[in-house]
Amino acid sequence: MDFYAVVDPATGEQVSTYPNTSDAEVREAVAAAAAAHAAWSTRPVSERAAIVRRIGELHVERAQELGAIIQREMGKPLADAAGEVEFSGAIYAYYADNAERLLADQPIELADGEGTAVIRPSSVGTLLGIMPWNFPYYQVARFAGPNLVLGNTILLKHASQCPESSAAIAAICVEAGVPAGVYVNLYATIAQLGGIIADPSVRGVSLTGSERAGAAVAEIAGRNLKKVVLELGGSDPFIVMSTDDLDATVDAAVFARNDNTGQACNAAKRFIIIDELYDAFLAMYTEKIHALGLSSPMSSARAATGLAEQVDRAVASGATLVSAGERHDTFFPAGVLTGLTPDNPVYYEELFGPVAQVYRAADEEDAIRIANDTPFGLGSYVFSTDQAQALRIADRLDTGMVFINGVGLDAPDLPFGGTKQSGFGRELGSLGIEEFLNKKMIRSVT
Repeated sequence: MDFYAVVDPATGEQVSTYPNTSDAEVREAVAAAAAAHAAWSTRPVSERAAIVRRIGELHVERAQELGAIIQREMGKPLADAAGEVEFSGAIYAYYADNAERLLADQPIELADGEGTAVIRPSSVGTLLGIMPWNFPYYQVARFAGPNLVLGNTILLKHASQCPESSAAIAAICVEAGVPAGVYVNLYATIAQLGGIIADPSVRGVSLTGSERAGAAVAEIAGRNLKKVVLELGGSDPFIVMSTDDLDATVDAAVFARNDNTGQACNAAKRFIIIDELYDAFLAMYTEKIHALGLSSPMSSARAATGLAEQVDRAVASGATLVSAGERHDTFFPAGVLTGLTPDNPVYYEELFGPVAQVYRAADEEDAIRIANDTPFGLGSYVFSTDQAQALRIADRLDTGMVFINGVGLDAPDLPFGGTKQSGFGRELGSLGIEEFLNKKMIRSVT
């Protein structure tokens, strides 16, 4: 296509279009970002932090307006969309508030005691961010916030269905005082990305998206010796070993699976329930998802069609589906799949939408086995009234994140990222600012 388009998933209406960035404009943008780095990176940290803080404030001030944009772009309910904007504002605020601490010199205690040595954090240059459609503001914030504070410059290629929100973010950056060239929004094509990554002035790439996209970007980056941070898919386990409030645990499970219409990389997708609780959990979970009905559309007709194909394949291969209703265009009913076995082709796939897989575990060892029997390793959830057991299970889960007895606990100061085919690198928290940071060692003997 020659343009990015906003297509309202609730109606199928094409709301607006934005022309692709031309090859000449891409070259100009890359050159502008490279030229802007010298001045931006040498400004005092406090000045960069003040600008980033204002970016966050503008997000919060315009939460409803910005939320309405992504409701049009990808179907998120307005209250949830505004909540995403406010959380994005909190991420910018976190990096602004902690910039000087995170970027302070780190003294090295010298073995010989002669002179001094420090690790001095500094920027690396221009970065390319390739962002997804499911959290249009949040994903940008966790990439842009730390790197703008650090002094890197940013080229931002958003998802093709999110041109309006990406333009809004760029406009906020200008209003907040970000100098020209420091944050550049690109309506780039897939074909143009290879050239951007290969450009000598681009020093790293951060991508949130599919395994296929991650592999393609990492291959180009690898050939050009560029660092990559990849946040890819997930098929997060939700393990229930014991509970003193099954109703509350099931409510947590429903939220963990169906928030954002199930379209989150770190959503709980596989529910692994200890044998003695399995029947009661499944009955209660099924009852609660029936009450959800068809509340929100999925992000696009393509997303709904892809999920339908996976679910149909799972059933054709022996799984059982209980659904909360009939599929209707982009409106996909919440559902429960049981009876999935390792020989079912969907067993090892990620279901990106409001359909849960539920498994029965014989004991703790069996629960851990099922949880780790996946190519993904993003997040995980463990529910147990026995804290020692929960921590024991957490230690053995092959994932980047574990949440015990709670959901929706993400925060600006908590690192986010995974292992295996879920990617590598971390965003958010103190680790998020270290991915594209030069840890320069300075030793002096005078």
